[in-house]
Amino acid sequence: MKVSYAQGLRGQFSTVPPVVTADLSGQTVVVVGANTGIGLEATKHFARMNPARLILACRSQVKGTAAVASVMKDTDYTKAEVWIIDLGSFSSIIAFAERFEKDGGRLDILVMNAGVATPLYEATADGYESTYVFPRSIIVPPLTVDNSTSLQVNHLGTSLLSLLLLPTMVNTANKESTVSRLVIVSSDMHYHADISKDAQAAPSILAKLNSKEYSTKSVMRARYQVTKLLNVFFTRALSSRLSPTTPIIVTSTNPGFCYSELLRNLPFLLRLISRLAQWIFAFTTEEGSRQLVYAALGGKDDPEKMKGAFVNMGAVQEVSDYVLGEEGGRVQERIWNETIDILIGVTPKVKEVVDQYLLVAY
Repeated sequence: MKVSYAQGLRGQFSTVPPVVTADLSGQTVVVVGANTGIGLEATKHFARMNPARLILACRSQVKGTAAVASVMKDTDYTKAEVWIIDLGSFSSIIAFAERFEKDGGRLDILVMNAGVATPLYEATADGYESTYVFPRSIIVPPLTVDNSTSLQVNHLGTSLLSLLLLPTMVNTANKESTVSRLVIVSSDMHYHADISKDAQAAPSILAKLNSKEYSTKSVMRARYQVTKLLNVFFTRALSSRLSPTTPIIVTSTNPGFCYSELLRNLPFLLRLISRLAQWIFAFTTEEGSRQLVYAALGGKDDPEKMKGAFVNMGAVQEVSDYVLGEEGGRVQERIWNETIDILIGVTPKVKEVVDQYLLVAY
């Protein structure tokens, strides 16, 4: 499927379907990146469905506590919890997963959402690119973008936490006779992305993308959509490696271009342009959050269709022609294998998960 920038802009004037609802009594929901924007609004939607536990996974205790207060004020839900995690730190992710294994209990829904804006190219303590570009699903064409997007946070960190919590989600579903949901927040910007021939020619695609020397201004202009492409690749690759009888659905979703507080860290001129684009085109954060909720709860009339799917506007939508093509298929396999290699180097638990829960052992 091809989606032009013009089509994307027209889509911003569409009526967003109403939020999907369900009774979440007895269930546990974790939303990563829940303290602001679409993550916070999705958390409020889940709170209204009365889960037994609702965990807001945030980088900041102060901001997480404020988010809990906002949830309580708007929904009267009193059981929300703040757990600290930084997807830019492998050790933080491992600590979160270990804490959940010890104290979390069941896990029915995991929503992987994160985003912040900064103009700087930085490296994490783990040695991976750490900076972000626009918030989720920015619709401004890439020629206006001159920043880095986090390879570690948007791809490696998201993949690591998803894999480490996968056993708990599968075991929960088996024990409770339910189906767990893993939601990866991606973007329709993946329709405008591919992996360059230069990166494909390198021994490691991810190492090439992570190289500061490779990450020139022209490369960085397309980096955000490339990380969104990696989200789609990961969703499809993971889903394809789960047995058809494994009771978990892995889905990626597009919240659309939404209002966001995260533009405050952009340079003045870029922030001004982005604010203007928001004023003309943006969905509210509540409208965008409905796509996260749909990916977590929707499609129950045909759950098989949701497996590995990309969700947009309350429906499954075909991914890009690049993803569906022969080259995209080859790149997806390479990215998966490289990702698993890297994450096994981070913690041997990843190998245990792959060997025990996926069809293709490491």
